[in-house]
Amino acid sequence: MSDRHDQSYKLLFSESTVVRDLLTGFVEGEWVEQLDLDTLEKVSGSFVTDDLRDREDDVIWRVRLGDDWLYLYLLIEFQSSVDSFMALRIMTYVGLLHQDLVKQRKLARGRRLPPVLPIVLYNGERRWSAAQELSELIHPVSTELARYQPSQSYLLLDEGAIVASERWPRDTRNLVAAIFRLEHHHSQQDVIDTIGLLVEWLKSPEQDRLRRHFAIWIKRVLLPSWVPGEEGEDEQWRSLNDLEEVHTMLAERAKRWPEQWKQKGREEGREEGREEGRQEGQEKRSREVARNLLARTAMDDREIAEICGLELEQVATLRNEG
Repeated sequence: MSDRHDQSYKLLFSESTVVRDLLTGFVEGEWVEQLDLDTLEKVSGSFVTDDLRDREDDVIWRVRLGDDWLYLYLLIEFQSSVDSFMALRIMTYVGLLHQDLVKQRKLARGRRLPPVLPIVLYNGERRWSAAQELSELIHPVSTELARYQPSQSYLLLDEGAIVASERWPRDTRNLVAAIFRLEHHHSQQDVIDTIGLLVEWLKSPEQDRLRRHFAIWIKRVLLPSWVPGEEGEDEQWRSLNDLEEVHTMLAERAKRWPEQWKQKGREEGREEGREEGRQEGQEKRSREVARNLLARTAMDDREIAEICGLELEQVATLRNEG
């Protein structure tokens, strides 16, 4: 996934309102009710090492859990393929975070390291299949040796699986659920309705910045795949910075897009057909030249293949046919 997509997600999950909905809507356990969500605080760059700052797609928060801080490490993952060693990466990042808290003297004297909840947000098309516990990646050993092996888990949020599940009601007033639905929408009307809900939920003046962040994310990341090519270059789309304006324009223009996409598909199909025809003609001429070289020269198959731009197996087949 593009850096632009990654940074747009980082923008959204750098808002405490979004992180609050992530915790209350997608993290299970009675302990979540013990969190003081009013204390949600984004960890600034001064808290983290250069190693962690290089993880630009990750967002770190902390929140009060009783008398202690709980750190939330959000690993925003946009790979098209599943990372088999994600649990190992998580162990490394959590270790770096703990190490940095010690280095920066953020721990009170005599206090233990704070707990960390690592969350992997994954929006790939394939369902996630990698191990969610590090011990599953380590070769089995005897009980005596097993005690010395590391253990690390992470909370996986596979967006596609969540949207497809009946477990999360579609009418839930939750910003993260809306993000997931927009990423994995079923129809244009689904998109329009979901953005309409966001406009309603974020209409208060204090939500101005979050509305703008949603508008930027939708415009930069989602619209290019929804809007037909030429229309996507329209100055009106580029100038949109207000979520309600995005919703209004989508509602007005979306009705004509299906026919535009069909026309674009027909044009691309014709062009692909012409290109295939050109390629077939070129290959036919190459095979004819190869036949002449086989009949009139003492060149070996490799030399003829290089001259004609054919595979060695193709030349061998022509020689056998001759």
